[in-house]
Amino acid sequence: MTGFVGIDVSKGHLDVAVRPGNATWQVTNDAEGVAGLAERLQGIAPELIVLESTGGYELAAVTGLLVAGLPVVVANPRQVRDFAKAVGKLAKTDAIDARVLAHYAEAVQPPLRALPDEAAREFAALVARRRQLVEMHVAEQNRLRGLPRRLQSQVRDHLVALQRYIAELDRDLEDFVRSSPIWAAKDELLQSTKGVGPVLSMTLLAELPELGALDRKAIAALVGVAPLNRDSGTLRGKRTCWGGRADVRSTLYMATLSATRHNPAIRTFYQRLGAAGKTKKVALTACAHKLLLILNALIKNQTPWDPNFAPLPLTPQHSC
Repeated sequence: MTGFVGIDVSKGHLDVAVRPGNATWQVTNDAEGVAGLAERLQGIAPELIVLESTGGYELAAVTGLLVAGLPVVVANPRQVRDFAKAVGKLAKTDAIDARVLAHYAEAVQPPLRALPDEAAREFAALVARRRQLVEMHVAEQNRLRGLPRRLQSQVRDHLVALQRYIAELDRDLEDFVRSSPIWAAKDELLQSTKGVGPVLSMTLLAELPELGALDRKAIAALVGVAPLNRDSGTLRGKRTCWGGRADVRSTLYMATLSATRHNPAIRTFYQRLGAAGKTKKVALTACAHKLLLILNALIKNQTPWDPNFAPLPLTPQHSC
């Protein structure tokens, strides 16, 4: 195999670029266009094909290329954009974006991941929709402040409707989990942990399928709770946590707040960090890191939560 391919996805068309060389072309983003693209790329036999996640417009292309036996990766748009800035590609057109993706494929060579099946995609969509409704509910509650009385009743009606939609989604999500023995078993293991409820469990099932399959460093980096070195200039010994899957991380943080009160291992660890002079934000981040590692171990070893689980030792690593 030779060459790296970048595909910029839009609703109506796919812009394709190949490295090395300057070959670029465009096809329609439909069954006919994807079929022709797959046939042409089979002739090229690329080492890697990279597309960005575009809210679902990429699914038909990814599926068609995978069925054709081609190596496809769906990349995080933020990471690709950071790469483009790093190599000085600040302009944005569909053709330029395709060339940037091809360059990203060649330089970074992100690992291949299997495409989720239809049930997994639907489950992930339900989890994402629930999160959107919760955010809308919070926004409407905030809008109540200072509104004229005649508008407050309208907002309250919307809040009641949103609560009903969220409750309906909770039932649908529970049915989804119970319909799969694998998901049901994982959900039971995750919720055996004090501080972990259905929201975090379903978020991990839907948006972190790698849980239990990666080692502790890899899973922490994937979520964005791994402390990373910042030894540059006058900064020495500083560690920060960034990147990763923001939706998973935010849900994990909320569960960690509960765990610092109800989970004995996390509570003890949180108190030790506070006694060592760590700020609440730093301590909470370290506890989220610890909780994630515990959950990763539970799924990997297929064992429920042990209340006698020994707290991790306090190390300089937990200063992000």
